[in-house]
Amino acid sequence: MSEYLIFLAISTATFSLFALGLNLQWGFTGLISFGHIAFMTLGAYTTVILSLQGVPLFLSAVAGAIVAALLGLVIGFATLRLREDYLGIVTIGTGELIRLVFNNQDLPVGDRWISGAFGIQSYVIPLTTTPNLLFRLLMIGVLTLLTSITLFSLWRWVKNTRKNNHRAEFTSHLVVAIILGLLSLAIYIAGVLGLYNYNPKAGLMLLVLLVLAFVFWRLEFLVQSPWGRVLKAIREDEEVPKALGKNVFSYKLQSLILGGAIAGIAGAFFAWQLSAIYPDNFQPQLTFDAWIMVILGGSGNNLGTILGAVIYFAYDALTREFLPKIVPLDAERIGAFRIMFIGFILMSLMIWRPQGILGKKEELTLGK
Repeated sequence: MSEYLIFLAISTATFSLFALGLNLQWGFTGLISFGHIAFMTLGAYTTVILSLQGVPLFLSAVAGAIVAALLGLVIGFATLRLREDYLGIVTIGTGELIRLVFNNQDLPVGDRWISGAFGIQSYVIPLTTTPNLLFRLLMIGVLTLLTSITLFSLWRWVKNTRKNNHRAEFTSHLVVAIILGLLSLAIYIAGVLGLYNYNPKAGLMLLVLLVLAFVFWRLEFLVQSPWGRVLKAIREDEEVPKALGKNVFSYKLQSLILGGAIAGIAGAFFAWQLSAIYPDNFQPQLTFDAWIMVILGGSGNNLGTILGAVIYFAYDALTREFLPKIVPLDAERIGAFRIMFIGFILMSLMIWRPQGILGKKEELTLGK
């Protein structure tokens, strides 16, 4: 059970990073990206290939983020001066183009070249060597600190909602805080067990949670800064910041680059979790999974994006485990039913709460 919780925590944190990059581009800036998987693909393959060439893992992951950011720069220069729907067309084409290139191109693996269709295996993964007891206790201490900060932040978030007399939001925020708090405690217990009786996946979980916490913290600072307010103004009506003398193209480009870099970092963790990557691991479906997470939680809300990822993976795990026992269908039809049902959930959400669970309707419509 603890190993399965660790697996779910890694998956949820990795795709939270992936979706946070999309939320920055779409939720805060209004940039339509249907090929967000392109950034993750470049981040994953760059990290893996460089690590096989002897580059330290940290530098490999940073290089993967930089390459993904450069892709955002290229796409931005090619499309951002055109109508916004061109961006959606170009990104989905770019995502498939990159996947097909890696599928058909020979790739450097150590001192030899192999066909990309065969995938890449046996690359270096962080924290695989069992550390000594002192280091394991230090890792448990870091996880304890991270969990404490998470619980305190959730408590303060609910308290501020109540203090600001947002009674309509207080109940929903309290429920969300309780759910996230209980999940944090469950992951904490599984993580402590995995770190003490060392499981390399528990080490990877701690690492991705630390990176997610750091990215979330800095994104929250950025979107609440004047820079973030300009992004929101561009999302609502880019003619307004233009009239105020803002370089709209530059701000859009910065959002596309930063969102791409975050997705590139997620690609590194995705590759480390899989332990072997193939081009088919990076299907366009993953982009639309990220869209589901952003829409569920509420676009333009970073905590909502993480909540969307939690709901998505909880739904995936629960339906994969219990649905075959309830619905008498074969495996293929069960898979189709699961997709159909989450579509039904999204349609219901759009009717009941179109801004998402934590989104603010008045902000996204300028109060209209």
